[in-house]
Amino acid sequence: MKKSAILPYFFVVMLTSSCAQKSDKSINLPKHVDFTAELVVSGIQNPWGMVFLPNGGILITEKAGKLLLYKSGKTTEIDNVPKVYLRGQGGLLDIELHPDYEENGWLYLSYASSNGSSKGGNTTIMRAKLSENSLIEKQLLYKAEPNTTKGQHFGSRLEFDDDGFLYFSVGDRGNRDVNPQDITKDGGKIYRIHDDGRIPKDNPFVSQSGAKTAVYSYGHRNPQGLVKHYETGQLWEHEHGPRGGDEINIVQKGKNYGWPIITYGINYSGTKITDKTSKTGMDQPIYQWTPSIAPCGMTFVTSEKYPNWKGNLLVGSLAFQYLERLVIENNKVVYREKLLDGMGRLRSVRQAPDGFIYVGIEGKGIYRLMPKK
Repeated sequence: MKKSAILPYFFVVMLTSSCAQKSDKSINLPKHVDFTAELVVSGIQNPWGMVFLPNGGILITEKAGKLLLYKSGKTTEIDNVPKVYLRGQGGLLDIELHPDYEENGWLYLSYASSNGSSKGGNTTIMRAKLSENSLIEKQLLYKAEPNTTKGQHFGSRLEFDDDGFLYFSVGDRGNRDVNPQDITKDGGKIYRIHDDGRIPKDNPFVSQSGAKTAVYSYGHRNPQGLVKHYETGQLWEHEHGPRGGDEINIVQKGKNYGWPIITYGINYSGTKITDKTSKTGMDQPIYQWTPSIAPCGMTFVTSEKYPNWKGNLLVGSLAFQYLERLVIENNKVVYREKLLDGMGRLRSVRQAPDGFIYVGIEGKGIYRLMPKK
């Protein structure tokens, strides 16, 4: 696996047409950036997550159960990776580094695991250290229950906030009528824990009998995007809707985001899920996509490498196979641009410490976006 093709980008402007708020067509829109997409790591079937090591290496999760280290043009498979429950959308999923990784060496993984008494699997969070191309000191931090043989909606993005808390997502696991609205059950939630798995004393439901005390927010469907806002420190999330109604939300403590009581989507068969798109006590998305783009992965652009994109949000599309750039003003999407159109199912996107944007495309690998001078 090594550096190879360089591909030109594709540019399409899209106006916001189906959303929880209207676009402002009078805004002075930022210019697009000319760039090429340079293939850095090839031959990866499903690059679900990636992180950048201080020594210049990239750790990449392959959904089938492999953890890969790319460095200096060479790719090495890491040993002693946890066994994953590989079914449907489940497998080895996201990866994140501790904010103090250079001091403590902790890295974090989310994956589907079959551990437990019932058949099937569910989302699991662990931490470990990397030593001589092997994971050591593995520690289980959270295991969603119960297991199920359903293959959908594991969620699984990871993100740290400015206070060192670890957030992670678990999708509703295909049980929408029970899990998302019940805080005594896992699934359809965003969770918050300490870096060692302890439950924060100020989590919103720690005093409620029977509650899953790691829960931070609920009423989610299948969140596959989590990112900390570069200025406010707030956690932003996106999640898959059914047929329509993919959402971007700003995650707040104890809030209910409505699924499936309110939604902008419908069943895949075309029938209604509910007549309600809003309800008192349930938070609205700041944006929703209809038709669904099947969002996966997201990052804010803060780099000087792409000056016209600073502050923009990048989101991958699995369904339509492109990278979407969203211009946001006052927490409203005012402009959208389609990038890398047709290159493949875009699974992950991150800004590296060197300022370059990297994207993971299924069946191809990891690309770096290289601005033209």
